[in-house]
Amino acid sequence: MNILNALLLGIVQGVAEFLPISSSGHLSIAQNLLGWGVEGADDVFFDVLLHLGTLAAVFAAYWPDIREMVLEFFQMVSDLASGQVPENVPPARRLILLIIVGTLPLFLVLPVRHFVEGLYGNTYFVGMALLVTGLLLYGCDKLRRGRKTAKNATVTDALIIGAGQAIATCPGISRSGMTICAGCLCGLERRFAVRFAFLLSIPAVLGANILQIKDVAAAGVDWKLLPAYLVGVVVAAVAGYLSIRLVHMVAEKGRFGAFAYYCLGAGGLTILLTVLKALDLLPWLKAAV
Repeated sequence: MNILNALLLGIVQGVAEFLPISSSGHLSIAQNLLGWGVEGADDVFFDVLLHLGTLAAVFAAYWPDIREMVLEFFQMVSDLASGQVPENVPPARRLILLIIVGTLPLFLVLPVRHFVEGLYGNTYFVGMALLVTGLLLYGCDKLRRGRKTAKNATVTDALIIGAGQAIATCPGISRSGMTICAGCLCGLERRFAVRFAFLLSIPAVLGANILQIKDVAAAGVDWKLLPAYLVGVVVAAVAGYLSIRLVHMVAEKGRFGAFAYYCLGAGGLTILLTVLKALDLLPWLKAAV
């Protein structure tokens, strides 16, 4: 892997991780249907680093919220130790609890983790999943604007959004698109829906990286690639930060239409190409994989 490969993968990771277009779905199409591969894409350690880069983007975009939650967490522990319960729960404390509750549905995926990973090679499924993502984004624009924030969002809201995040582990279903749409469906204020969706990604990304530690240990690390690794991480972080800002702008205006039409077109084209490949009507597809 060279610097250019790392740069490309960093951009793809940073953009597709946060824009509602499904990074896993596009990677599946590129590798399994079109036969496009980028050197370094199968480097497990580099994959972990790229996810840490996008995690850094979330921290940069929401540092005031994260700092407030960390301080509130220690205050909550202190209150529990002393047996004190505040009459009015601070919004930061409620946000911590909502994120914990929203993360719980991911544990339901663990028993079927390998089955879900197996869907990565099924481009019929990926195409259908992209169509679902497109329809969700299109419908999200039509929803009435909600008013809930961290002050009055409920545990049920967090569970529904968390269930959406669990479903989005399937390739082709956008994690950001699913969680933002679920939040809007629950009546969350749009800016808070986006903020909660991205803050909810923190434990999800950390958990996914922890699960990959064993794979990293087995594959080993080529320290000669350290310069490329660093470039990829920095680029992923910068691209991810800019993508988060873009999603905020789009959500506030209620205009997910462009992403919806893109996902619908990508999903339909994926299914069409998969059928043509199965019928052996496009020799170049067969030769590509």
